[in-house]
Amino acid sequence: MTRTEGVRFRRSATAGPTSTAALILLGLALETAPATAQAPTADFVPVTDAMLQAPADEDWLMWRRTLDGWGYSPLDQIDRGNVADLRLVWTRALNPGSQQGTPLAYRGVLYMPNPGDVIQAIDAATGDLIWEHRRDLPDDLGEHMGGLATTKRTIAIYDRLLLDTTGDDYLMALDAVTGEMVWETQVLDYTVNPALQTAGPIVAGGRVISGRSCRANATPDACVVTAHDARTGRELWRRRTIPGPGEPGDETWGDVPFERRKHVGTWMVPSYDAELDLVYIGTSVTSPAPKFMLGGPELAHLYHNSTLALDADTGEIAWYYQHLNDDWDLDHPFERLLVDTAVAPDPDAVAWINTRLQPGEERLMMTGIHGTTGVVYTLDRETGEFLWANPTVAQNVITHIDGATGDVTENPEVLFSALGQERLACPSWAGGKDWEAGAYSPLTHTMYFPLRNACQRLLSTTEGGSSTYMLAARHQLAPGTDRLGTVRAIAVDTGATRWLHEQRAATMSLVATGGQLLFGGDANGRFRAFDQDTGAVLWEINLGSPVSGYPVTFAVDGRQYVAVGTGTSANASINLRMTPELRPSFGNNLFVFALPG
Repeated sequence: MTRTEGVRFRRSATAGPTSTAALILLGLALETAPATAQAPTADFVPVTDAMLQAPADEDWLMWRRTLDGWGYSPLDQIDRGNVADLRLVWTRALNPGSQQGTPLAYRGVLYMPNPGDVIQAIDAATGDLIWEHRRDLPDDLGEHMGGLATTKRTIAIYDRLLLDTTGDDYLMALDAVTGEMVWETQVLDYTVNPALQTAGPIVAGGRVISGRSCRANATPDACVVTAHDARTGRELWRRRTIPGPGEPGDETWGDVPFERRKHVGTWMVPSYDAELDLVYIGTSVTSPAPKFMLGGPELAHLYHNSTLALDADTGEIAWYYQHLNDDWDLDHPFERLLVDTAVAPDPDAVAWINTRLQPGEERLMMTGIHGTTGVVYTLDRETGEFLWANPTVAQNVITHIDGATGDVTENPEVLFSALGQERLACPSWAGGKDWEAGAYSPLTHTMYFPLRNACQRLLSTTEGGSSTYMLAARHQLAPGTDRLGTVRAIAVDTGATRWLHEQRAATMSLVATGGQLLFGGDANGRFRAFDQDTGAVLWEINLGSPVSGYPVTFAVDGRQYVAVGTGTSANASINLRMTPELRPSFGNNLFVFALPG
């Protein structure tokens, strides 16, 4: 398949209605919101920046519902008193492949990203298909991208457009009413600079912000965060996450040639502060991971395993914080929770605290478990100042964080210095914490995370194992436990653990609601509702397959629904090997629940 550079306005195959207004859009650059005078577009209300920053209670307009990454909905029709009556309303099969999708809900329609860049518009109350768009992906995509090329975690909605970062390294926009393609623009040439775009974008001030996981067979120019005009697809800026010669941070790679600096990806979804106009996004490990292969462990190799605060207008780095100089593939790209609160870390509960911090002072915080290590990091999101950090699962890679500077000290006993060395590193590269998202509830002032008690025996090798990381791994339960999965509730101001749920199966993504409930699933197919205050399980159902999708809740005509997808994913396979007696199926399906109507 050959494509031209730049933005293209075109029509693609869909199943569903079309309209004269939609066909006109295919030839326009959409500098302003399109007219919606003719059916079936007449009742579609374009999504604005104001709506994204303060969505209606009944809608779920982005990956974690709000730009602050909370994963929280104020809907409270389903609550602790009636959740036991929750019933399945409808279900629908999803496309085959690695399934980690988040349905968007807007005015009674679910927009569901399926594996392989299949996007469906579904009647949210009945499950009936409105339209389906299937992207024509190149036959050689897997050859360049590897096995995760079909994964899709989220899409974005803006104006009347659905925005998707595609498996073949394009950004495309579909008409939300018809499913017709409006425009597409190439981000990278996947045959030259392959980069996995599995996460999907957000829209921040009319800009489509997206990151990607740059493959080890790409150049450093594949490791970019990009911004595009949401209406036209025109590129506004791109920020490389590996510094080149003469750029700030170049010296942190020592004498490593620029072309050998690889794989510092931004493969999860960013957060955004509209008042500061800053985008917060995390990065991954280098390729290879052991730093003796890249000039030595004394080099920082920026900006790997860091938080980057980017000026949303220019892409310039306003500040950065490095969480770990990583030998073990313990990426740090996960959700950043933006919370304004008094900061008062409990010295009896928190390991590392800023020595200048006055307990109780109000801060604009960025907090959460950003990396596979399972360590909670809390930073000032305006300046990047370190405030406090605390481990939550067994970990042996960090020995100390300096309270005065925030500098992290890695455990020298777990570092690699030569090929053929074996190390027991905790957690495993599948977590600890991984892409499965936590949530924050303003009702309890508590954040909740799905975590795993897992370690890994790693061999530094160029033969077998991962050619990307030069590591071979054997995952195992952490010493002293047979419970792989946990859900941990952590007070956002003090860092103290409020409650801990432990179980045999690995836990998956969470969502918090105004009904004081926490919904989440596990790798054995169980989907549950927890009490936010106590962690008690109030409702449970067996969905048959790993609950690999991100749960959401929405409302149609005053009725609240809860939706979640099941299916296959890389982590589910790793986790199930550690709990071999658990034998779920692997069906990709979307399930929707509600109280009896």
